[in-house]
Amino acid sequence: MTYTVLDTLRRQRSDDLREHFALDVLMGFSAENKFLPSKYFYDARGSELFARITDLQEYYPTQCEFEILSRLGGEISEHFPTEPFDIVELGAGDGRKTKVLLSGLLQAGREFTYIPVDISATAVLDLTRSLERSEPALEVQGIVGDYLDSLRHLDGVSERRKLLLFLGSNIGNFDYINALRFLRNVWKRLAHGDMLLIGFDLKKDVDVLLRAYNDARGVTRAFNLNVLRRINSELQGEFDLEQFDHYGLYNPLRGAMESYLLSLREQEVCVGEIRKKFSFRPFEAIHLEYSYKYLPPDIENMAAATGFSVLGHWQDSRNWFMDSLWRVQKDR
Repeated sequence: MTYTVLDTLRRQRSDDLREHFALDVLMGFSAENKFLPSKYFYDARGSELFARITDLQEYYPTQCEFEILSRLGGEISEHFPTEPFDIVELGAGDGRKTKVLLSGLLQAGREFTYIPVDISATAVLDLTRSLERSEPALEVQGIVGDYLDSLRHLDGVSERRKLLLFLGSNIGNFDYINALRFLRNVWKRLAHGDMLLIGFDLKKDVDVLLRAYNDARGVTRAFNLNVLRRINSELQGEFDLEQFDHYGLYNPLRGAMESYLLSLREQEVCVGEIRKKFSFRPFEAIHLEYSYKYLPPDIENMAAATGFSVLGHWQDSRNWFMDSLWRVQKDR
């Protein structure tokens, strides 16, 4: 079991990454409505906190998708030819849910190589080692890189049919236009007949959503505040985390959960790397993330608009989550 770090990532020095982080903080905190890109959640501490979120009783998406994938292996295998193929997972993380799917496909007698893709080398290494213990017969070739660069890399490495996994409702972090743009870019990197298994969090009772994004134990609060802790540790920030709080709400016009940090008082905070102080009014918001929710017709429309045909939908027993299997359609 091996993994590859893409050259595009190797060329990024820690100084460059810190400079990008500093620029995003400057732009976000200088805006009329303050914001920070959600990608800065995920350092080692942020990844650990998100793993804890997925174990919470209130956080239903992981439970729902685990239920779906535990019975999906045999059904999805019927859509593949008998020859070996590649399973490529974008944003693999710790792979807990995916292992259930892989196990089902192996039990169905399918032959494939699993290629987990993640921006974190630690995540890829930990996952490949875990699979080496649990599925020693499975060939795993991890990639450390971003989504589209990794797909571009695979163009020159393997000509086998591909099943691309984009699970966990990661698509929900894009607004509708950017989701279409991302899916069309994925379509361009895949061949005619390749497939995409993609997760969607469905619209449901708003109270269920609010509990999921405002858990009683405060793990989501700690996860969101981690971005300020990163500014302190990496950019010489002086944020007092006790003077900010997490707030999650549902916006029915957008059809999305929205995550914010709120300043609990009027305050001025210095970020040393930028050599600038930022002012916060009492209860001023910093926007962190959207998490869009869908109806089945929305999913059908997204597939059609980006060049895919829908092969099947699978929902959990509560109809709160959907995994959808799409096939790439191209003129030949």
